[in-house]
Amino acid sequence: MLLRRLSWILATALLLPPNLPAAGVAGNDKLPATYTIPLPPKPDFSALSWLVGDWAGPATELGRAKNAPGNVHLTLSYALEQRYVLVREEIALPAGSSAPAVHETWMGFLSSDPSGPGFTLRSFSSTGFMTQYHVSVTESQVRFDPEGGANPPAGWLFRRIISRLAPGYYSETVEVAPPGGTFFQYYSAKLTQVIEPSSSPQAPASPKPSGTR
Repeated sequence: MLLRRLSWILATALLLPPNLPAAGVAGNDKLPATYTIPLPPKPDFSALSWLVGDWAGPATELGRAKNAPGNVHLTLSYALEQRYVLVREEIALPAGSSAPAVHETWMGFLSSDPSGPGFTLRSFSSTGFMTQYHVSVTESQVRFDPEGGANPPAGWLFRRIISRLAPGYYSETVEVAPPGGTFFQYYSAKLTQVIEPSSSPQAPASPKPSGTR
């Protein structure tokens, strides 16, 4: 009889879930009422502060008439609790002797690069392409170097260089490389500030837990 009862206790113990608390020991412990999710630190966008704002100006391209320049409108603004920079650009280039007219709008989010210094830009174009760039910043220049993306132009590479010429004034040069070819200048623009940003980002603070249930 005793052997039968011990066999029953052993079989019951094997059927219980391994994390089930023992009765009378941890079974009365209550689960916490608040769950916390550690937030990542905010990126430091201070090196880009001179570029945040609304910019516009004429653009010229090789193969197009210089007396009929195009237009570029670029806007950078802080977004989502200043954890990202929203970048939006509209480009209009007239038709030339060796190139059709171009009218493209693209936008993307710039965030810190998890793999190292600099930033990452993930952009989405009205042409349907989705590309990614590594963004490096100095006191007077911002470089956007291609890093592929979800749907980049097959075989084609685009890179962008923004150079600060004076407060409220900079140049933008976009270069392109065809499949198997070298980079050449696609277009360049001289942009002036139209609207200054309403506020600057605060210094990154230590992340605070968030979320309640």
